[in-house]
Amino acid sequence: MIEIFSPLTMQLLAMQWKRQGKEAVFVPTMGALHKGHIALFKEARQLGDPLVVSIYVNPKQFGPHEDYQIYPRNYEKDKQVCIEQGVDVLFAPSSLYHEDHSSWVIEEKISQGRCGEFRPGHFKGVATVLMKLFWLIQPSIAVFGWKDAQQLELVQRMVRDFYLPIKIVGVETVRDEDGLAYSSRNTYLSEEQKKIASQLPRILKEAASMPGGEVWARQELEKIPCFKLDYVEKVNGRLCAALWIDNVRLIDNFPCL
Repeated sequence: MIEIFSPLTMQLLAMQWKRQGKEAVFVPTMGALHKGHIALFKEARQLGDPLVVSIYVNPKQFGPHEDYQIYPRNYEKDKQVCIEQGVDVLFAPSSLYHEDHSSWVIEEKISQGRCGEFRPGHFKGVATVLMKLFWLIQPSIAVFGWKDAQQLELVQRMVRDFYLPIKIVGVETVRDEDGLAYSSRNTYLSEEQKKIASQLPRILKEAASMPGGEVWARQELEKIPCFKLDYVEKVNGRLCAALWIDNVRLIDNFPCL
């Protein structure tokens, strides 16, 4: 596996691949890799070659009072996961922003509502960093998880609107034995909190199978004392929710039946 830390070095290699007729497959991550990421890598491995994984905790998608400083980081452990999964290139830049950076990608429809309402500026940071990564890596295919449904829908729209020659592939959410979606932020939860948090997928899954399920799900989630609900919404055929358990924000969604 090749490790690359320089954006220019990554772009030069990507351009070389293009000249050779290679079609790279790309999985963007912020590190703290878990079984959900591994599922993305396995899917990507089946779709093309070479496989590029990025690790970059993007400061521009965190709000001023969010968890950027404490976001879980363990590069050596993540590197070993990538080696074990047959990743060809691990791209881990220290920064993707010049000191006087002033250019942004702003999507004005998909980014509204849901997490966009509660995390202002988040999707501007997401869209901007993904556009940078796409130009640096120049993949033919990029793989994302459906756990972050709004993000996946946003990148699909961005790729369509800018005529980027990239196929976006979504992979369904990977869950633990209690149904909780794997997430890097789960490391913030105690074992007791994880048990309580597992009620989120249980309620959402049941609600996704019933007419008007979002109303029932909202009522059920609001009954759980340590949950603070941001939203429950049915969007594009998926029942989506975000809530806080103490000081940890969780998101999840299920396809509606």
